Amino acid sequence: MRAVYAAKLVGMMDAGEPVMALDADLMRPIGVLPYKDTHPESIIDCGIAEANMIGVACGLSAEGFIPFTHSFAVFASRRVMDQVFMSGAYAKQNVKMVGSDPGVCAALNGGTHMAFEDVAMMRAVPELTIVEPTDAVMLENLLPKIAHMRGMAYIRLCRTETERIYERGSDFELGRAALLREGSDLAIIAAGREVPEALRAAEALAAEGISARVLDMFTIKPLDTEAVLSAARETGAVVTAENHSVIGGLGSAVAEAVSGGCPVPVERVGVGDRFGIVGKTGYLMEYFGLTAEDIVRAAHRALERKNGAK
Repeated sequence: MRAVYAAKLVGMMDAGEPVMALDADLMRPIGVLPYKDTHPESIIDCGIAEANMIGVACGLSAEGFIPFTHSFAVFASRRVMDQVFMSGAYAKQNVKMVGSDPGVCAALNGGTHMAFEDVAMMRAVPELTIVEPTDAVMLENLLPKIAHMRGMAYIRLCRTETERIYERGSDFELGRAALLREGSDLAIIAAGREVPEALRAAEALAAEGISARVLDMFTIKPLDTEAVLSAARETGAVVTAENHSVIGGLGSAVAEAVSGGCPVPVERVGVGDRFGIVGKTGYLMEYFGLTAEDIVRAAHRALERKNGAK
């Protein structure tokens, strides 16, 4: 993912677009360091001063540039919130912020670096778009679209290689969910790292005779409410899955939409009200209840509620 991110940004720079890459002493981890010498005026290391980096980006935006900022998700959200809100969103700037290694992707960096709340924080910022690309194919397709859309955006990004879901050349539309699997008994709405788990859960449910629709909700804000409500109406039960707290993230957004538009049972798979810990990603997926098996169990609960309501 980081190789695609760096190469795509540099490609836009080489094409003459006013794109700039700002970093908080993490140019090597995100992949832009090899391009620093060849693009010295477009790639800036702001040092370990994330809030100042956002201020610099907002100034560049005011001068007509399209700045992409990067830090680990914990610092790209918590440490910079006042600058994001006031200097960025309130001032109608055009800054694209990348928060890398969200949730369990932080792995061995541990609880201090494990952002389970970044989406919840960014959802509260008016007019800010939140995108969580599922794989490198999607990231490559969406980066230019994010650059060309006007306004603040937060991109939630795993730096390392992720499971490939989409074929090269696939096209995506910001604000529109991708339908990965048809289903009539319930819908699984997932984002980011949870999308492969959702597909595995759907396969396991199919073996039980349960038909599960799978939606990749890669744009978390603005939510594709039309896709959510269609899924709720047509299946009668919804499960959400996210590498994030169940408080304020994708599950909350879906539940808000469903409760107001088509009340059906909603079960949320995500991290409970707790802090992160140190561990390899696979272990953390199990520890925090984010696996395909956890999604299957949530699906059973949703179907029990759905059938009990009849």
